[in-house]
Amino acid sequence: MSKSRVRRRATAFGTAGALVTATLITGAVTAPTASAAPASGQPSAQGWDHEARGAVIAAARAARAGIDWQDCPADWNLPKPIQCGSVTVPLDYAKPFGKQIKIAVDRIGNTGTKSERQGALLYNPGGPGGSGLRFPARVTGKSAVWAKTAEAYDFVGFDPRGVGKSAPISCVDPQEFVKAPKMDPVPGSEADKLAQRKLAREYADGCFERSGEMLPHMTTPNTARDLDVVRAALGEKKLNFLGVSYGTYLGAVYGTLFPGHVRRMVVDSVVNPSREKIWYQANLDQDVAFEQRWKDWQDWVAKNDAAFHLGDTRAEVQEQWLKLRAAAAKEPLGGVVGPAELISFFQSAPYYDSAWVPTADIFGKYVAGDTQALVDAAAPDLSDTAGNASSENGNAVYTAVECADAQWPTDWRTWDADNTVLHRDHPFMTWANAWMNLPCATWPVKQRTPVDVKTGKGLPPVLIVQSERDAATPYGGAVELHKRFKGSRLITERDAGSHGVTGLVNPCVNDRVDTYLLTGKVDAKDVTCAPHATPKP
Repeated sequence: MSKSRVRRRATAFGTAGALVTATLITGAVTAPTASAAPASGQPSAQGWDHEARGAVIAAARAARAGIDWQDCPADWNLPKPIQCGSVTVPLDYAKPFGKQIKIAVDRIGNTGTKSERQGALLYNPGGPGGSGLRFPARVTGKSAVWAKTAEAYDFVGFDPRGVGKSAPISCVDPQEFVKAPKMDPVPGSEADKLAQRKLAREYADGCFERSGEMLPHMTTPNTARDLDVVRAALGEKKLNFLGVSYGTYLGAVYGTLFPGHVRRMVVDSVVNPSREKIWYQANLDQDVAFEQRWKDWQDWVAKNDAAFHLGDTRAEVQEQWLKLRAAAAKEPLGGVVGPAELISFFQSAPYYDSAWVPTADIFGKYVAGDTQALVDAAAPDLSDTAGNASSENGNAVYTAVECADAQWPTDWRTWDADNTVLHRDHPFMTWANAWMNLPCATWPVKQRTPVDVKTGKGLPPVLIVQSERDAATPYGGAVELHKRFKGSRLITERDAGSHGVTGLVNPCVNDRVDTYLLTGKVDAKDVTCAPHATPKP
């Protein structure tokens, strides 16, 4: 994951679109049967562990309570007829009758007839730290890609624990968080590294000071348990789920802990679920993939030199980037845009094809003499207090979940050696990503052992969608999950790299996602699709 500390981590391991479905589901939900027993080393020798038992208790309680749907609060900025509510979950599943927190949820009903309805489709856009509450707006906004699925499903969004409207956490004052310019991520000396290490330690300490009660419980398995409680509160016997980016890891963990509760699951742009990858190695892998996709974008910019005037070879475009970076390092543009802010802005191009044209446009304007367009695009807006609070919260959740999910190296020499070597050939993102994650080296609460993602009894076929050249979630993650989830099908978008495939227009992908969500059917074997259309200047 990556992106400098200003404004990124709601999409650490991504944001984008994708979905899930099957027959009419109505009525109350009883407490899960033994099929809910975790399949990942969670059960103790005597039976279920305390957290698994707590999840059953919380789900049964939520099934009885249901959700009190109301018009959404005005400040949630969600158009009618979307409705909002909340679901109560334990902060600590090992203590299901202890402190409770509320998970914010919203929904819009299926657009088809009552007989066409197949239940609720729940969505997570990524992060960790992304809000799913905009998901029902795909219906109000008349998204053509999702029109068929919307006929069959209620679209249900939620804020995961710690995010937005769900007991939000914080690590630093939001206005301080977005202040710029930050330190240049690429260290020029040992003193620079020491300064960055100090910032990372202070950030970890700030998380504990501001959100210490939540931190031990900010894990992907707990968010998966929350997801099962939301399922029960909705009156759904089984879960239909669409997860993008980090949402794929949430889906993988849910499918492992609750295999018999899955009805349909689409995972798009897949986090590698291997215990060895979560999360330190996954970030190093991401640096390599970002460099590749950065070069893809530069090649495209060079081919369109008539539009952007940045050079007609990748080397010339890279030279313009290095000149810009050096100028900002010497004197921040507009006093606020230094190398860290440039990386935060420019990384959107390797992330999403939709950013290719606007990023190149602004870059071209800068080279032509218009510095202000780049300052306006890359500098923080201190007047946007709500947006800054959201950015800070997203970063806090990203850090808290990744730090708590797994053991991280605590010896600085490991970080220094790994990132120094990686930076030589992959300079675009490596050091920025390292500092982003370094708070995990001094994390002040217990770090868990990741779930061993695998197939459990009752898990249906899962549909996996992935572009070949994805920067944020490299292709190997989809292959790894495909191996671990028996019966799954992999759709590969060849020669493409936009993060979040299911929200793009590509009939080869879109038609198969619709078919799966509407009928449960997958192809007899894995499928490779041609890429979606390349952006045009």
